[in-house]
Amino acid sequence: MHELARPYRAAFASRLTQMLQYRSAALAGFATQCWWGGIKVMILAAFFGAGQPTPMSLQDAITYTWVAQALLALLPWVGDPEIALAVRSGAVAYDRLRPVDAYALWFARGAGWIAARALPRAALMFGAAAVVLPLAGLAHWGWQLPASAAAGALFALSITLALLLSTAMLMLMNIAVLAALNERGVNMLT
Repeated sequence: MHELARPYRAAFASRLTQMLQYRSAALAGFATQCWWGGIKVMILAAFFGAGQPTPMSLQDAITYTWVAQALLALLPWVGDPEIALAVRSGAVAYDRLRPVDAYALWFARGAGWIAARALPRAALMFGAAAVVLPLAGLAHWGWQLPASAAAGALFALSITLALLLSTAMLMLMNIAVLAALNERGVNMLT
């Protein structure tokens, strides 16, 4: 089993490593997400300050906002550009001729692509909202850590499942690109 998974692990790792080289995109995404996260936190503080009963505390809503901003890159906004290029050029035939499952190979590469877009932003956002804000005396505006180790483990599991779901949605777009032989229409729909 270990040997069968080797090409897919290699595809995931190579795509992850390749995409992690785009540091300026990660920094720009982080800055944008911090800006919008700060605006959302201020809006939440205004609404929660009105004194009306709420289903969650302000701290929970602020943490949810920072987590959502950190993981926004998990959403598959466009199809995989490498697959689109392979479809346009006809190189997709090479993937079909490899002695591995083409869907699983594309899935592994897509998961690496999405993870590489989300990981740097999430790490930077966590550092800013969970470490820097409390050090600056703004702990009430920061990202609160999970209440217990079990909650942290469930959070990690949910992030992994979100990555897999996002990759599955990306694969639907890739299949549509393969059927249409062009990514423009598919990307316009998403």
